[in-house]
Amino acid sequence: MKNAQRRKNKGRKGAAMVPVLGVMILLSMAAASYVDTSSSNLRIAQRQVQEIQTTHIAEAGVQELLRNLWRNFKVTQSFEDMEDACAGASVANPQAALSGTLPNVGAYAASVVNFAMPGTDTYTRFVTVRAVGWIDRNSNGTLDAGEPRKVVDVMARFSLRRSEVFDYTYFVNNYGWMDGFNQTNLIVNGDMRANGNFSFLNGSPTINGSVFASSNDKLTPAAIGLVNTPPVKQTNATYATSSATDARMRQAYNPAVHGAKGSPEYELWRDFVFDTEGSIVGDRTSGAIIGDATGLKGWTRTSSGQTATVDVLDTRPTEEIIMPDLSDINRYINLSENWVDDKPTYGDGTPNPRYGQGAKVEVWNSTLGAYQRIDTNGVVTGSAALVGTAAKPIKIQGPVTFTQDCLIKGHVQGQGTIYAGRNVHIVGSIRYTTGPDFRGNDPQSIDNANEKKDILGLAARGSVIMGNTTQFTNTYPLKYMTPPFTKGRYDDLGNWIPPFDAKQIDYTGKMRYQSTFSDAYMNSVAEGVNVIDAVLYTNFVGGGNIGTGGGGVQFNGSIISKDEAMVVYSLPMKMNYDNRIRERTADQKPLIDIDLPRSPTLFRSTWQDRGFSTGGY
Repeated sequence: MKNAQRRKNKGRKGAAMVPVLGVMILLSMAAASYVDTSSSNLRIAQRQVQEIQTTHIAEAGVQELLRNLWRNFKVTQSFEDMEDACAGASVANPQAALSGTLPNVGAYAASVVNFAMPGTDTYTRFVTVRAVGWIDRNSNGTLDAGEPRKVVDVMARFSLRRSEVFDYTYFVNNYGWMDGFNQTNLIVNGDMRANGNFSFLNGSPTINGSVFASSNDKLTPAAIGLVNTPPVKQTNATYATSSATDARMRQAYNPAVHGAKGSPEYELWRDFVFDTEGSIVGDRTSGAIIGDATGLKGWTRTSSGQTATVDVLDTRPTEEIIMPDLSDINRYINLSENWVDDKPTYGDGTPNPRYGQGAKVEVWNSTLGAYQRIDTNGVVTGSAALVGTAAKPIKIQGPVTFTQDCLIKGHVQGQGTIYAGRNVHIVGSIRYTTGPDFRGNDPQSIDNANEKKDILGLAARGSVIMGNTTQFTNTYPLKYMTPPFTKGRYDDLGNWIPPFDAKQIDYTGKMRYQSTFSDAYMNSVAEGVNVIDAVLYTNFVGGGNIGTGGGGVQFNGSIISKDEAMVVYSLPMKMNYDNRIRERTADQKPLIDIDLPRSPTLFRSTWQDRGFSTGGY
């Protein structure tokens, strides 16, 4: 009986091994599938990491090539060198090629594969850069088979655009300064900026607008970029009382008229009204703020005896704004000779009587009893004096270039800019025959009226000098036109540019602040400068003696210079910004485009992925 029991147990053991074997096979299959899936995931993850790495390496090549083009363009403010380096570029004929390595990361090669001017826009060039970045496994600096690589195309737009410096009533490339003023004898209605420190010394003027400074290590000594103290600033109500009787002041913000902040109506007005409250609306600042190396701040200080209260809006530091450069006078001669008024109608639909005409300047000749044109195709060879009266104003149209000095005083009629190959000498008050009026409740109606009013730009390759230079002394104003007050600096290529020295003798045999006209002639025409209706731009110093005849000074426009040296002999002084020269949007011209100097800009417009590969060619 025992034997029969043992055979039964043996049969049951064999039956149990069949499902165990099946389970083991399934586990083996699952394990193999897991290993294969894990390997696939690892390969995918590795490929993704390599693609990210090679993308960044290729981008490094793009950045280096664009940086090389930009640095030279920023300094020369001309397309000539860029055209020499990039002309004829194509995929089959790449130009401006370069290569480099990122130690322990990879290598790249980049070149320009397209270079073009869009249509007739002579102020713009499009540059397409193609770059390949690869993981250089054998560190030989060559793209070999089997090395992961990424190819990208980037299009960039290099432009000479209307400069941001013309958004300010007062702009100084070096140090901004206001010394010895109080809240009632200097009132600035507009924004102010320096590409260095901005200092209010021995008193506080009233600044109804923003004040900016920026760090600048190219200056000598370098500027940390600080506004030393908040100036006095009026409330909206106090400002509104003054602007009601001064047509040249921008309006005070009133939500009933200009809309609630952030509304579409507000966006129409925001850049053309004064708002004492500094804030951030949308993605940019609004109202009057202080901006410097420590960030952006709103502030309140309504009297010199009051301690300012400050509200931090943003801790990001300000940045330098590039000034245009007028060194190449031939560029402006060419502009004058080829300029034609291309606006057929004004904003209200009425015809522009100057449409299709070229640049010119005319003055009244009392001997002939008629206006006399003193230019040839928009160019005045040598120096000339422009004197206008209320009855017989100077007539200006478009950009006119004087190859040497321009002396100017009196009434002006028309719209245009005078470029001087040396100095502009303001030897008396300059007044518009019909000036703008910024009052009203409808922005379009205000623009339609002001678009037809007089406006003048005065731009000097040398300096803008105010007053009778025969009466300048070492104390006033030459102290502020010579080192150490004027500052030297390095350009972006590391070239040293020495400080301006007004007493240096230049190619005319005269000191740099003096006119090419004789002292006798200067004494015969010069008078006190009490009103300046103009936008002033100078490659070097802007300054001189103003208000010498008493009665104070009214400045309606802007002054933009490397160094500022205005000495004010009679007070009060009032400065009003003329917003007709402000760019309306990034792609829209100012209300009146008088061909003011331009600054270089760079925008990356497109980025295209041309493909990633883990090997092969």
